[in-house]
Amino acid sequence: MDSTVLVLAIFVLGCVAYMLGRSRSIAVAQNVGGVRFLNSLPFYYGTLTALWCALPCFAVFVLWTLFDGTIIRSVLLSSLPPEIVNGADNIDLLINQIHNVAQGSAGTEPPAYMVVAAERLLSLQQISRWALTGVILVCATLGTVFIWSKIHSQLKARYQVEKVFRATLFLCSSLAIITTVGIVASVLFESIRFFAMVPITEFLFGLEWSPQMAIRADQQGSSGSFGAIPLFTGTLLIAAIAMLIAVPCGLMSAIYLSEYASNRTRDIIKPMLEVLAGIPTVVYGFFAALTIAPFIRELGIDLGIDQYLAISSESALAAGLVMGVMIIPFVSSLSDDVINAVPQSLRDGALGLGSTRSEVIKQVVIPAALPGIVGGVLLAASRAIGETMIVVMAAGLAANLTLNPLDSVTTVTVQIVTLLVGDQEFDSPKTLAAFALGLMLFLVTLSLNYLALHIVKKYREQYD
Repeated sequence: MDSTVLVLAIFVLGCVAYMLGRSRSIAVAQNVGGVRFLNSLPFYYGTLTALWCALPCFAVFVLWTLFDGTIIRSVLLSSLPPEIVNGADNIDLLINQIHNVAQGSAGTEPPAYMVVAAERLLSLQQISRWALTGVILVCATLGTVFIWSKIHSQLKARYQVEKVFRATLFLCSSLAIITTVGIVASVLFESIRFFAMVPITEFLFGLEWSPQMAIRADQQGSSGSFGAIPLFTGTLLIAAIAMLIAVPCGLMSAIYLSEYASNRTRDIIKPMLEVLAGIPTVVYGFFAALTIAPFIRELGIDLGIDQYLAISSESALAAGLVMGVMIIPFVSSLSDDVINAVPQSLRDGALGLGSTRSEVIKQVVIPAALPGIVGGVLLAASRAIGETMIVVMAAGLAANLTLNPLDSVTTVTVQIVTLLVGDQEFDSPKTLAAFALGLMLFLVTLSLNYLALHIVKKYREQYD
């Protein structure tokens, strides 16, 4: 039976178990004077029965799925002639060939032993599916019958159901933490391997980035250059340009929407503004590469700037401008929420003392909302630092150490993508450098997020 059908079958069995448990609780209630004399509502008895039916089935399904392939592989290898297994250069390749024969996608006429192995594989897979179906049915039946027989008026069904749901919520909340820890650990361990090959001082303070490694030691440039300063400079330059666009526009739009705009105007402008956050970054990059970057180059040439500064067809200015437009909704939405959270009594008190609306905004509302605004700006800065697609398409890949916004630069995220594209050896500094860059980027964004939360937490209490 297919996996999807099995999952649907488990769900149907759970629904049937729910009805049986609920009916059983209602029957018990009739013998003790009514539902009000039950320890829990019939809903909880039915839910408890469904959980006893479905949870063991799902556990068996997950474990079976995890170990099924390994067991079939072992049985399949044991059925092959020993000389074939011992003479194979790559066991995984041999197994893949057998799978291809079983699926009928072999390019050439397979050997006889492989045809027999493919038939054996199909037989094992069919046996495994039917065995899994039988085990699931047995587990569902035993679980349902067991808890159905235990239902009585004093059974604390609600407590047991809530206990299961609390455990489920705990596992879901722990999943994010476990994932974060796993990501950090994988990046950290690979970074340690990189710093064992390249000194950390060279990585943090080096002025040249050229991670290309030669195939042979006698070739030129076999050691590579791993100074990350040009990458950090390019990242900060583009992020700074983006923030110069996003912060004023986002903050001013938030002030207008929250303090000046009518409800009708707000209902029209705010959704249109937030549409910018839903546009894919590849569309922004396409727009920056084909429209903004050529326009900046032609404008610079028309103004004669090219006589003093080099104007590249891919520039940090083009990427920064478009990225700034992209993160305007981040600043605007967060600032708008914070400004609307300022108590109306502060505005009324200032107006009652004779202040104008602009004075109320400048001297009361903005200072009261400033911690939240700063926190939103720092979160938007983290978003700008981590952007990749716009930089790839509009700013280029050249690791130039420059502060000229009209020159081509690259960022940390772009280099991570470049280093990990294609077939790479994970024993070379070139590939491991991507993990070191990822670790630095993680530390920077984590610091900005922590700073934003600290500012909001420290100063919010003054205005509660």
